[in-house]
Amino acid sequence: MKTKKYTLRRFINDVHLWLGVGSGIILLIICLTGTILTFEEEIKSVFAEEITVSPTETKLPIEQLAQKLISEGEVMRVSIRPEPTKPYEFSVKTNKNDRRGTTFFVDQYKGEYAKKPENPLDGFFMANFKLHRWLLLDISIGRPIVGISTIIFLILSISGIVLWFPKKKLSKLKWKHLKPGLKIGWRGKWKRINHDLHVTLGFYTAIFLVIMSITGLFWSFQWYRDAGSAVLGTKVFGGRGGGPKIESTLNLDKSSVEFTDILSITERELPFEGTTVLQIPTVEKEIFNIRKYHDQDFFKTAVDELKIDRDGSIIAKEIFSEKPLNEQIASSIKSLHMGTIFGWFSKTIYFISCLIATSLPITGVIIWLKKLKDKKKKLAKKKA
Repeated sequence: MKTKKYTLRRFINDVHLWLGVGSGIILLIICLTGTILTFEEEIKSVFAEEITVSPTETKLPIEQLAQKLISEGEVMRVSIRPEPTKPYEFSVKTNKNDRRGTTFFVDQYKGEYAKKPENPLDGFFMANFKLHRWLLLDISIGRPIVGISTIIFLILSISGIVLWFPKKKLSKLKWKHLKPGLKIGWRGKWKRINHDLHVTLGFYTAIFLVIMSITGLFWSFQWYRDAGSAVLGTKVFGGRGGGPKIESTLNLDKSSVEFTDILSITERELPFEGTTVLQIPTVEKEIFNIRKYHDQDFFKTAVDELKIDRDGSIIAKEIFSEKPLNEQIASSIKSLHMGTIFGWFSKTIYFISCLIATSLPITGVIIWLKKLKDKKKKLAKKKA
């Protein structure tokens, strides 16, 4: 009897099968938690009390508002939303371990402030985050496990695309050959439906799963981050860590502009509606660093930056749309991974993709178990 030739396609199929079976449980956890985290902010906002202020003609100076928070700790930055009914959000380093700062809502019209209340879902989403990033294990152990699983998931996504195509030469492929793989045969038996759910839905979401995998690896391995930075020609997560603070070269006797002037300069140089984040200088000669987000636009994660000297002169101005493509991609890694890049539109696509990805290990294992069962039946018949 003729033995079947071990082709490249069979090799890809075997790789797809055994990597999927071996990593199924971990991938299911990663995809499920990713699905939950997609709309974290929106879900938490439903259970959070909306903080608003009553606008008046005059806003209090930021210096005065920051001074009120001195007793709470070191005032790091202030976030100003474009809506007049939204309070200023100050980040205050309340202790040496409070690296990111604690948020305080401050009424810019009355000067009253309150610490951001805890959300009842904070613990739930933090647990999901830790499960997603390092499986609730020690970071040094869990992070590489998730990273290796992500590499496997990337291989599964790419090999799945290859296996989706019919067993025909590309030159002979026609639409009638591809069409069956684009729909689910709901009228068929459960075996057929399960097969289509795995193959068809996997194909539709593959491109998004590849993007999630490629970007997710930047958090798992330093070597991958270095390699990605080398390929892009610019440092990924380059803004993290802050680096050395730039100091003003102006004479100390020269009077410094106030925050009101800085905000006016920002509005003049960046004339669009969006959230403005102003770093609060901690030393006398530190310059003003401003970030303004395009969070009111379709492309929500774009950020423009200004560096302003103490006399109000502009040291540097970085417009996201004017940056080279490689720098735009590097600064958008997080939003590309989380699906926040186009707001609700991209988040909805990512949510559906993650939900389907969660089902793929299940439908894949069912296909495998069914094949094992059929194989046993064939062997039994031969023996009989």
